[in-house]
Amino acid sequence: MPNMSPKKNEMPTQAPDVRNKNFKEVALGYTPETAIDEAKRCLNCKHKPCVAGCPVKIHIPAFIEKMAQGDFEGAYEIIAQSSSLPAVCGRVCPQETQCEQKCVRGIKGEPVAIGRLERFAADYHNANCKTAAKKPESNGHKVAVIGSGPSGLTCAGDLAKAGYEVTVFEALHLAGGVLVYGIPEFRLPKAIVQKEIDTLKELGVTVETNVVIGKSTSIDELMESGFEAVFIGSGAGLPRFMGIPGENLKGVYSANEFLTRVNLMKAYKDEPSTPIMHASKVAVVGGGNVAMDAARCAKRLGAKDVYIVYRRSMEELPARAEEVEHAQEEGIIFKLLTNPTEILPDENRFVGGMKCVEMELGEPDASGRRRPVVKEGSEFVLDVDCVIMSIGTSPNPLIKSTTEGLAVHKWGGIIADEGTGKTSREGVYAGGDAVTGAATVILAMGAGKDAAKAIDEYIQSKNKE
Repeated sequence: MPNMSPKKNEMPTQAPDVRNKNFKEVALGYTPETAIDEAKRCLNCKHKPCVAGCPVKIHIPAFIEKMAQGDFEGAYEIIAQSSSLPAVCGRVCPQETQCEQKCVRGIKGEPVAIGRLERFAADYHNANCKTAAKKPESNGHKVAVIGSGPSGLTCAGDLAKAGYEVTVFEALHLAGGVLVYGIPEFRLPKAIVQKEIDTLKELGVTVETNVVIGKSTSIDELMESGFEAVFIGSGAGLPRFMGIPGENLKGVYSANEFLTRVNLMKAYKDEPSTPIMHASKVAVVGGGNVAMDAARCAKRLGAKDVYIVYRRSMEELPARAEEVEHAQEEGIIFKLLTNPTEILPDENRFVGGMKCVEMELGEPDASGRRRPVVKEGSEFVLDVDCVIMSIGTSPNPLIKSTTEGLAVHKWGGIIADEGTGKTSREGVYAGGDAVTGAATVILAMGAGKDAAKAIDEYIQSKNKE
């Protein structure tokens, strides 16, 4: 019998006043009984609109049907046909604006909790499957992948399944890209990311860490050494700042640095080798998911007051609704319609406060959001001792500067064909944040998937000539 409840099953979570003091996962996951009950809400629509909303085209009704039958491993196998990172996507993918937004059940109630079901299926598989993934027979062709974030891992996984010998080159000492340095442990446990990477290694993917393309070696050298194609999935890790006075003071971080120290370097642990400032009053400038992550980390590191300082209103906030809700529950203070103008020093050149102005919303700008305008005579000083800038990132220019003929946009993103990832250099493809600028994990995965298909077609057609 279908479950016609208009509401999705609630996701159990740690209590806010408990979780804001630890780095354990906030969302605790469905039980088998809850997963089956939620799966029964799916109507198995003929036209499958949810699939159209998924950047990697997971066969959503098919896997949910297996879930409803209690065949969790069967559900995982269906997901794995399309996605190399199901346990990751089930946690951090913005389903509410993608697959779940298209769900028919959402017209007169809440959509099916597709993301929560995907997470359950992946977690069930990881906990219960003891057999290694089978390595496909090699087709004798080599492909290099630069960057081990979501686009790179997806591209590598799809090519490995097609028989390619894939080597992933990662600049940091640990594979995973933004999944390990950017997204906090309480949203995405790093053991889960490692499990997904281990599965790719079982498929034959080689991962080489501490290799900086443009320094250690170059794209040209990779091609000369026998790689027939290269995929650039190097992300967008170059932070942006506002250009206001005081940004060079001690206690001012980019969100990238702050989160990398916390997540990758484990600064939240006792006596870490790479410590971080444990501030008392923290301002995070920005309103995206990264800003929420930084604010919630600061709170867990012991900050008494943590502010989200954002120049627009709550309606324009770009972060996921779930992340905003969790931040509010955890005691994060939202200073909306507020914009910093100067960071003030104390007597030791540390942050001593942040001068701000109040804003009001005018006419929509190019982004479609109402443009913030300064309210006259509204200047005030926010009492803080740490400022984290989370106003966006751009791609590192190193690959462009060492790769002749690789076309890029003025803002630094690599110019690549939207459907294939093809760049201005023959045999070189790109996708994810290195092309679009900072975006979502699932969009990066979609780009990696498209590029893998295009690389396969390119190599196969080249060898037919």
